[in-house]
Amino acid sequence: MNEPAPSATAIEVEGLQCRYGDRVVLENVSFAVKRGEIFFIIGGNGCGKSTLLRHMIGLRQPARGTVRYAGRDFTHASADGRQALLRTFGVLYQGGALWSSMTLQENVALPLELYTDLTSKQRIEVVNLKLAQVGLAGYNDYFPGELSGGMQRRAGLARALALDPAIVFFDEPSAGLDPITSLKLDELIRQIHATLGTTIVVVSHELPSIFDLAHRVVLIDRDARGIIAEGDPRVLRDTSPNPRVREFLNRRSSMDGAEGDQKA
Repeated sequence: MNEPAPSATAIEVEGLQCRYGDRVVLENVSFAVKRGEIFFIIGGNGCGKSTLLRHMIGLRQPARGTVRYAGRDFTHASADGRQALLRTFGVLYQGGALWSSMTLQENVALPLELYTDLTSKQRIEVVNLKLAQVGLAGYNDYFPGELSGGMQRRAGLARALALDPAIVFFDEPSAGLDPITSLKLDELIRQIHATLGTTIVVVSHELPSIFDLAHRVVLIDRDARGIIAEGDPRVLRDTSPNPRVREFLNRRSSMDGAEGDQKA
């Protein structure tokens, strides 16, 4: 897959330290994501991929370092400034993270109710559009529990797209899905990227998705507590001088699991 032409930087992570109490999970993490790029944060079980994501999107405050969006400081922004930046990106959490007591229409409409002045009719029009974009047209009145795991992920993506974000984050989007459903989700991510030009950041350990979608990756290593490789995953797989990088990218199956990242 060809890397997109050089463009402005969408995200800058500089000198990030992520810790839980006295336990340092990641130290001095720095990288940049180009606008319009599909960028993967990868690594094995418990290396801190999801921890890094949580710090990038404001669910946790870094002990040190800065995250910037389009050059604007997110980490140290005021409450109003941070809220404004939050509206520029959407997040698809593991499992979709939908409200089980709400229909798909209500789930997708929620950010529109919170952050826009759209009328009820206009919100429904946007909901219909977003559900159609993810292949769920006509499922407005379904509850999450009535859907398959793959459909729940797509519904979560529709909600993440509700505010037309410039950036969409995916946290282990294929976790727990069968290979065919995972492939269809990858195809949907590619379609969203091609249609909307959205910058996409994916946390994953799934080699098929990494090699099929990623323009660039950063590989997080648990022992190093940080990045040990950055670049095109296909080039890293074949030419990296680091044996740990080659081992990770040449393994026959992606059975590392994501559970460990829940704690790291």
